[in-house]
Amino acid sequence: MKLNTKRTFFIGLAFMSICSFWQLYDQMIPLMLEATFHLSATIIGVIMSFDNILALFMLPLFGTLSDKIDTKLGKRTPFILIGTLLAASFMILFPIASNIKSLMLFILALAVTLIAMQSYRSPAVALMPDLTPKPLLSKANAIINLMGAVGGILSLVLIKLLVPEGVSNYLPLFISVAAIMLMSVAILIITVKEKKLAAEIEKQEESIEENTNQGKKLPKDVMRSLIFILLSIAFWFMAYNAVTSAFSRYAAAIWNKGAGGSATLMLIATAVATLSYLPIGMLSNKFGRKKMILFGVSLLGLSFLAGSFIKELSWIAYIIFGCVGIAWASINVNSYPMVVSMASVGDVGKYTGIYYTFSMSAQIITPILSGIFIDLLGYQILFPYAVICSLLALITFTQVRHGDMMTEKR
Repeated sequence: MKLNTKRTFFIGLAFMSICSFWQLYDQMIPLMLEATFHLSATIIGVIMSFDNILALFMLPLFGTLSDKIDTKLGKRTPFILIGTLLAASFMILFPIASNIKSLMLFILALAVTLIAMQSYRSPAVALMPDLTPKPLLSKANAIINLMGAVGGILSLVLIKLLVPEGVSNYLPLFISVAAIMLMSVAILIITVKEKKLAAEIEKQEESIEENTNQGKKLPKDVMRSLIFILLSIAFWFMAYNAVTSAFSRYAAAIWNKGAGGSATLMLIATAVATLSYLPIGMLSNKFGRKKMILFGVSLLGLSFLAGSFIKELSWIAYIIFGCVGIAWASINVNSYPMVVSMASVGDVGKYTGIYYTFSMSAQIITPILSGIFIDLLGYQILFPYAVICSLLALITFTQVRHGDMMTEKR
C-alpha cells in the first residue's frame, strides 16, 4: 500500500491555511492591542486566551457535527469552506479597527474570526484520516505537519516584508494572509473530491476491519488504550508547553541572556522538528507508531533533564534543543494517527475533537501550574517540572495497546 503524496499535499492545504492564520494571530494581535489600544499585559493575556477557551468545547462539537452531516461536497469540506470565508472576511477588520482606533470593532471582529476558525479546525484535520488508509496515517500526518510549518513560515515572511519598523498600517499584511487562506482552500476544493474519495477509503477499511459501524461503542480494551493515550497527550503537552511558554524568562533569569538567545534555541527546535517530519513518518511506517512515540517521549524527557544541568548558553544547549525538536516531531507525527485509528468509520471528527480537547487543556493548565512552581521555587524548577511531566507521559503511554497499525485486531 502506497501513500498518495500528491493528494495528501492538497489535503494539507487546509492545515497550511489554519497555521498561517494562527502565526499571524500570535504575532500581530498582542502587538496591536498594546500599541494601538494601550491595553495592559493582563488584559491582553485574557484576550489572547479566548481562542484556547473556545477550542475546549468548539473543537469536539464541530468535529462531531462534521461526522454527522452529508452533503454533495462531503462531511468536512462545507465546514472548511464556510469557516475560511468567514475568518478571511472578518480578519480584514482587525487592521481597519486598528487604523480608526475602534476597540469595539476590533473585539467584534476578533470574536467572529475566532469562532469561524474553531468551527473548521477539527473538520480540516479530520479530512486527512478520512481520505488516508490507516496504515499510512503517520506518513500522511508528517506531510500535514510540514504543510502547517510552511503556512507559519509564509506568515512570518509576510510580516517581515509588509510590516517594517515604524509601519502601523497592517491592512496589506492581513489581506495577504487572507488571500493565502482563500487560495489554499480553493485549490483544496478543486483538487480533492472528498465525497468520492471518502467512499473509496471507507470501502477499503470495511474489507479489512471488523468494527466500522458509526457510533459503535468501543470495546473495553480499546477504550482503555484511548484513555491512556489521551492522558499521555496531556502530559507531553504539559512538558513541552511549559518550557516553550517560559523559556525566554528562564534564559534571562538563569543564563542572563536576552530574548535573542532564547529565540535562537526555540528556532533550532522548530527547524529540526520541521526537517524531521518526513523521515520520522517513514520510520514510523517501518517500526510502528508506538515505538516512535516511546522514543520521542524518552528523548524529550532526557533532553529536558540535560537542560536542567546547563548553566550557560553554549553549543551543548543547541544540541539539546535539536534533540527536543526530533523528540517533538516523533510524538507529533504519530499521536493523532493513533487516536483516530481507534475510531470507528464515521467518528473521526469526534475523536479529532477529543484529541484537541486534551492537548489544548494541557496548554491552558501548564503555564499556570508551572508558574506556581516557579514562583515558589524559582526558575530552576522549569526543566525538572518538564521532566516529571515527560515521565508521567511515558508511564501512561506504556499502557496503550491499540492504534499502532491497521493490521492489529481492534
